[in-house]
Amino acid sequence: MVDAVIIGGGPCGLAAAIACQEKGLSAVVVEKENIVHSIYRYPTHQTFFSTSERLEIGGVPFIVEDRKPRRNQALVYYRNVAKLKRLHIRAFEKVLRVVKRADRSFEVTTTKGTLEAKHVIVATGYYDSPNMMGIPGEDKSHVMHYFKEAHPYFDHDVVVIGGKNSAVDAALELEKAGARVTMLYRGSDYSASVKPWILPELVSLVRNEKVKMVFHADVYEITDSHVHYRIGKQEHKAKAQFVFAMTGYHPNHSFIRSLGVHVDEATGRPVYDEQTMETNVEGIFIAGVIAAGNNANEIFIENGRLHGPLIAQAIARRIEME
Repeated sequence: MVDAVIIGGGPCGLAAAIACQEKGLSAVVVEKENIVHSIYRYPTHQTFFSTSERLEIGGVPFIVEDRKPRRNQALVYYRNVAKLKRLHIRAFEKVLRVVKRADRSFEVTTTKGTLEAKHVIVATGYYDSPNMMGIPGEDKSHVMHYFKEAHPYFDHDVVVIGGKNSAVDAALELEKAGARVTMLYRGSDYSASVKPWILPELVSLVRNEKVKMVFHADVYEITDSHVHYRIGKQEHKAKAQFVFAMTGYHPNHSFIRSLGVHVDEATGRPVYDEQTMETNVEGIFIAGVIAAGNNANEIFIENGRLHGPLIAQAIARRIEME
């Protein structure tokens, strides 16, 4: 019996494990891939929006020579934190079921066995669930919702759907690798949320006709060779050997609903106490972006990492009172 099973090994899940450890609690992190898998899936050369100190967990300094760290630097940092703090991590192990028992403890069934825990912390993030457009052809093999490397698309026609950070990052890397890039964005102008140090580069590429940017584009079908879209009532198509639909991501509520956690239908926000992060199910807590519901721009690593200490304090206080 452990004090807490933490489902999800992202930065917020690791921060929760460290906070539990600092309170003298036993905690096990169960992660279906390896730690910080969402960061691993970022584009290879991506730079974070935040400075390194805002990504720190467990009081371990994140020291880099640049003001803003890159993906690879973050991977090294979080690996080192996990090693330094000697966290108990069960990687490549998926949680299948969580059952609350009569004694108020939990039985956590995974692909590799069963764990018993007094409390459960859900820190599953949202990066595994892309926002689908609900259009014909979206499930074709040449359509992707994640961008990793640009090299395979050299000398190919590529359409990037979207106009925010992930779409802009992909477009810049693709153009640099020699792809012919068209961006289709339903907005009327460049998004205000785009990182300020990369927007001028995109604007310059568009001005010099190295990237084609189409605003007010309403995509309605993807075929094997083109992406079809409307501007107003007029129909257009863009040649596309590959398509990156960078339309954002959302949390998967089905798992926490299966635990009995109530989720607001309109906002997707789970019911929880902001002082303790405990849900309406006694003993089940949430940490990280899953607490934001459908608004993934509300909670990031920077503030989600702060949920762990709140949870650990609440668990420690409860155990002391028992």
